[in-house]
Amino acid sequence: MSITDEMRAKLQAAFDPRELDVVDDSESHRGHAGHREGGETHFNVRIRSHAFDGQSRVQRHRAVHKALGDIVPRIHALALDLDT
Repeated sequence: MSITDEMRAKLQAAFDPRELDVVDDSESHRGHAGHREGGETHFNVRIRSHAFDGQSRVQRHRAVHKALGDIVPRIHALALDLDT
């Protein structure tokens, strides 16, 4: 299973989002730190979920990192756009 698919499955299970976009943006970072052939190093994630109700930006980011677990150390960059 690809890292993209793993991320999507873990985020879906953790937040039951009404909107979930996981975009592998690795190719646009070719030649930069952390890039490796085959991609799956740089990601943009957009989540819209009621699970974030009442949480600060920092709490939302921590929740996503916790949900992704062992995936985070395997990637180089993770941009998050999180809202209710």
